[in-house]
Amino acid sequence: MANNFVFKDSLPVAPLKIAALESCSELAGKVNDHIVQFRRNDIEELLRRKEDLHYRGYDVDSYLLDCKCPRFGTGEAKAMINESVRGTDIFVMADVTNYSIPYTVSGYTNHMSPDDHFQDLKRVIGACASTAHRVNVIMPFLYESRQHKRSKRESLDCAMALEELAAMGVENIITFDAHDPRVQNAIPLIGFDNFMPTYQFVKTLFAHDPSIHIGKEHLMVISPDEGAMSRAVYLANNLGVDMGMFYKRRDYSRIVNGRNPIVAHEFLGSSMDGKTVIIVDDMISSGESMLDTCKELKARGAKKAIVCCTFGLFTNGLEKFDEYHQKGYLDYVITTNLNYRAPELFDRPWYLEADMSKYMAAIINSLNHNRSISATLSPTEKIQKLVKRYQDGELK
Repeated sequence: MANNFVFKDSLPVAPLKIAALESCSELAGKVNDHIVQFRRNDIEELLRRKEDLHYRGYDVDSYLLDCKCPRFGTGEAKAMINESVRGTDIFVMADVTNYSIPYTVSGYTNHMSPDDHFQDLKRVIGACASTAHRVNVIMPFLYESRQHKRSKRESLDCAMALEELAAMGVENIITFDAHDPRVQNAIPLIGFDNFMPTYQFVKTLFAHDPSIHIGKEHLMVISPDEGAMSRAVYLANNLGVDMGMFYKRRDYSRIVNGRNPIVAHEFLGSSMDGKTVIIVDDMISSGESMLDTCKELKARGAKKAIVCCTFGLFTNGLEKFDEYHQKGYLDYVITTNLNYRAPELFDRPWYLEADMSKYMAAIINSLNHNRSISATLSPTEKIQKLVKRYQDGELK
């Protein structure tokens, strides 16, 4: 990994602490292990230079902060930090999509919603912001990111949430594949970094399927709608293949489940006959439009339909995906481990996971040293090297 090296000419901004909420404790544990390994690899060089390891903060076994958010019988909660955070560089991690965590309200069991997770995030910030050197927020799925613009008399929830974090003293907000990164315009004086998992998708794809041929005659990238165009263009250009786009014709006279129902998917692009087709998007929610796209691709002669989505939410369950896989419409789905996934998802033969923990660890390690992350934001060079290695047969 590009960031797995000694920061020879810089010290950390402050001692590092990762405040992981229960919603993403598993991912935070993996991130912590990578950072510990990064810094242990650095120790030999630092000892040779006779650096003070204690000052650097490289001599610890874990960077995880002892914190929790217990709840009262009414469902109200509070944040508790069980160790000193004075002068530390804190990274608060939260997965607002984790619906698996229950809590009790007057004897009834509720499951935590995105609103509950966001409140807990603010509680942890409130408990440590006054004494910490700096507070950073890592929210892989940006809270309320789908409510990013106003089309009529509607609330702008994402913008309001970002302004709340800025008002609490948060200095940097790190997210992944934001639905529309222009929401950062709400907080122009606060750091906002939006990272993409394109490299991890390509790496996972090549590792799983060595039969894929890279070239315009064999491979194509598809955007399932207008909103995912930039993602598809970036991946297609890096692979040197053609891209196409579906656009959704909706019935604007009706609203079903909070949105206008899709009437048909229309395609713009060249022939996909006999090609492996990669569909890229930011999330799978119900999966309805993604599955319709896969069916359309196979009807137009696509050899394989591969879905790459940053967040696999699967809000309507997995049965429809099972059905489409069995019928041959869908070959496999790649999502990241940035959000909670139901345990049964891992048993599906069509599911692959792109691990983002090392990438996130490198981001945290770089920010803690106040080092540039421009290369991390746009991993073009890494993708090109990976493609060359794959074509040379080094990954097979």
